[in-house]
Amino acid sequence: MPTNLPPEYAKIEERYRAATEVPEKIMYLEEMLSVIPKHKGTDHLRADLRRKLSKLKETAASRKGGSRQVSPFQIEKEGAGQVAVVGPPNVGKSSLVDALTNADVEIGAYPYSTALPVPGMMMYENVSIQLVDTPPLSAEFEEPQLMHLIRLSDLVCLVIDLQGTPIQQFEDSLALMKEHRIIPQQYREHYDADQQSRLVFKPMMVVVNKTDDEGHDDDFSVLCELLEEVPCALLPISAQNGRNLDTFRRIVFERLDIVRVYSKPPGKDPNLNAPFVMKRGGTVENFAEKVHKDFVEKLRSARVWGYGVFEGQKVGRDHVLHDGDVVELKT
Repeated sequence: MPTNLPPEYAKIEERYRAATEVPEKIMYLEEMLSVIPKHKGTDHLRADLRRKLSKLKETAASRKGGSRQVSPFQIEKEGAGQVAVVGPPNVGKSSLVDALTNADVEIGAYPYSTALPVPGMMMYENVSIQLVDTPPLSAEFEEPQLMHLIRLSDLVCLVIDLQGTPIQQFEDSLALMKEHRIIPQQYREHYDADQQSRLVFKPMMVVVNKTDDEGHDDDFSVLCELLEEVPCALLPISAQNGRNLDTFRRIVFERLDIVRVYSKPPGKDPNLNAPFVMKRGGTVENFAEKVHKDFVEKLRSARVWGYGVFEGQKVGRDHVLHDGDVVELKT
């Protein structure tokens, strides 16, 4: 049976064969697996690639702590979610990350001042969220490892500059990501099932930087009218003076599609400063597993204070939890 591999497979395979470092080889193998259509004709190929990937990951694990350097584009996830802050040169990505986190970013008035990704932690109420400042999206200086970082992130924040060429910046950025099969999740319905199997759909938000004061609001309104096909509502911000950054924090939290759930030991008050963060739609059983793996097997009952229940209502393992719920587990 023919494999019918898509054209991009050959390009990725060529990069894989040229790669000399283990992290790069792992990245390209994962990309190759993601573009291969799933049918009987590709079973053997996919199995072979998975075996190679498994061996390389074992090699990478054995080298941890050694002298070999891991790729700087492999950013370990921390906090409630990882947000890749992306955009063309000089739109203010680094200034935004600098204003919201403790990251040691380099801010310059010249293009390409950010050569490597830099992570930092942003607080939203009592939740830490990781923002990653990234090198510019540019067709002239394309970085395949940047695309891999974007694929693995939980949310993509596209930054464009109101005082630059925002429409072109928006269109060029989406086109460049599309070339690497990265599509805003909001566009999923535009593709049929076969196309969807070869694409990576990422939640995305679009922020318009350098909307510094009310004097720029008319320009922002015009931009919203001109940008007909946008994956989400545009958010005007100013990294320079902090305009709408509180709104930015809230929207990031919402787009990550997570909830905060608090543990209440029997007979004691809950610690409302230390939530457990879960994906929206998670159940009491999922929460118990987060608290401690032994709780799942030993769980006898649970009581919930919060959304849609009376105070301390006894619920089953499959009860869906909501943001702000308090849960008491009994084993």
